[in-house]
Amino acid sequence: METVFTILFNGISLSSILLLAAIGLSVTFGLMRVINMAHGEFIMIGSYTTFLVQNFFIAFLPKAAFDFYYPVAIIFSFLVAALFGCLLERLVIKRLYGRETDSLLATWGISLFLQQLARSIFGAPNVNVSSPSVLNGNFQIAGVAMTYKRLFIILLVILCLVFMYILMYKTSYGKKVRATMQNRAMAQCLGIKTNRIDTFTFAIGSGLAGVAGCALCLLGSVGPSLGQNYIIDTFMVVVLGGVGKLSGAIAGALLIGMSNAIIQFGTSANIAKAIVLILVILFLQKKPQGLFTIHSRALDE
Repeated sequence: METVFTILFNGISLSSILLLAAIGLSVTFGLMRVINMAHGEFIMIGSYTTFLVQNFFIAFLPKAAFDFYYPVAIIFSFLVAALFGCLLERLVIKRLYGRETDSLLATWGISLFLQQLARSIFGAPNVNVSSPSVLNGNFQIAGVAMTYKRLFIILLVILCLVFMYILMYKTSYGKKVRATMQNRAMAQCLGIKTNRIDTFTFAIGSGLAGVAGCALCLLGSVGPSLGQNYIIDTFMVVVLGGVGKLSGAIAGALLIGMSNAIIQFGTSANIAKAIVLILVILFLQKKPQGLFTIHSRALDE
């Protein structure tokens, strides 16, 4: 029973990280049909932003205020990554709509550029971020040690999901986004400024990736290639769950995270990733649109 709880907790923990990275990518991919290979670098930007906020608190604020750096870092990680996402969409992405191969190559080049820029600014060795004292330690349930850091990440993911649900399903902006996803031409005929919707949505998706980077600082060191460690799994979550659907992102993240945890328990991390990738490919052969799809007359024709 202890082994079952350990696998379950590890699977949920991994799923929460993948989901946090995939939420924004799912919406932007579903909205603009752009394959953004630089999405992982927004995770890296969020991590380095957290590192800079930490150093600012150490250098300029009293030691007693250090624990408050992390909530500030979450906000700044979102804002800085969103700003980079906005610039990328305005300068590059908007010129590549409908050109999937070109967008893939262009964003891959931007990914390499951002990684090298990070190496030039921060150096090649990874840097470390200290956790707030309140997140140090763990407690035992059914013999399973649950760290406060991973529990906090799960809570952070839940809050981001609530934020996205309210934004997408309870606001006029969300209605415009969903209308643009289903039928862009009709949305434009109804007076929706789809260009603004694209920019704002891409910025939000990038900002959420920045928050994911901030969360990953609690689990390990920060380096220029941090985002690349998660980009493949993030794309698998989006494709498996179905683009543009929050429910699909949740289901995809849980399936991939739990599968990794279960398979990895008896093998190794690399073998588990390979097996999960094969299973996802086999599933997509039977259902290429993923678990959840957006239905509309335009898509069904």
